[in-house]
Amino acid sequence: MITTREKPPWLKVRMPGSPRYQELKARARTLRLATVCEEARCPNIGECWSGGTATFMVLGDTCTRGCRFCAVKTRKAGQPVDPEEPVNVATAIAEMGLDYVVVTSVDRDDLPDQGAGHFAACVREIRERAPKTLIEVLIPDFRGRTDLLGILVASQPEVIAQNVETVERLTHPVRDAKAGYRQTLDILAAIKAIDPTRMTKSSIMVGLGETPTEMEATMRDLRAIDVDFLTIGQYLQPTPKHLPVHEFVTPETFVAYERLGLDLGFVHVASGPLVRSSYKAGEVYIAGHLRARST
Repeated sequence: MITTREKPPWLKVRMPGSPRYQELKARARTLRLATVCEEARCPNIGECWSGGTATFMVLGDTCTRGCRFCAVKTRKAGQPVDPEEPVNVATAIAEMGLDYVVVTSVDRDDLPDQGAGHFAACVREIRERAPKTLIEVLIPDFRGRTDLLGILVASQPEVIAQNVETVERLTHPVRDAKAGYRQTLDILAAIKAIDPTRMTKSSIMVGLGETPTEMEATMRDLRAIDVDFLTIGQYLQPTPKHLPVHEFVTPETFVAYERLGLDLGFVHVASGPLVRSSYKAGEVYIAGHLRARST
């Protein structure tokens, strides 16, 4: 592990600029769509957008929570919900001909249903306009309310993700006070209880001061509730106001975490310095697994 503040060479990425990247960016602007790729300053934006993969962020670009690792802007109340957004998202996905898409959202604690109905509407519109596209949703925790979760599960996306983000000891101050380690586990468990056929996914950031023992405990907690897919990536400080990086985890350690996760029974583990919860290489594997599972 490296504790210097200077990024090691394995975290260097090329600036995006391919024609496909520019096309996707322009289309998102035309349809008034937000992408988490931009809002969260994902280092893989060039690779993923050039390959025609993007993660759409619905319910606005302003979150009602203030997690100390996240670059998305926050306020007590989000923007007015755009009723045309489900159609616009689905239209963009259909036009791009994506095989696999991720839809996520900011937290909307200010809305009566915390955005569950709008989120489900996006899934239904994608089904209508792009029926061959596999859908992964990265959802809020809905403050642990399984009635709201049920609205989303009923729309039947292939994969439902909720990120535990970090080990239990570091949950606070890493995550907002409204979020919780056990609350995330409860939501992931409830998805399977509502519909055992749904595949579930979660993500862990490293480099925040966690220990290997804590990482194993977190993975075991996720497997205990039958989470299928796991991503593990390096935390990078988005601005000086956010939590500092405690350490840069070496590629060899990421390989060890991947092996451990597979040994524990995850269907797939994407583990690497630049891996994020929505990651093209992982999505390609998951898409193949889902299609094989349905035949």
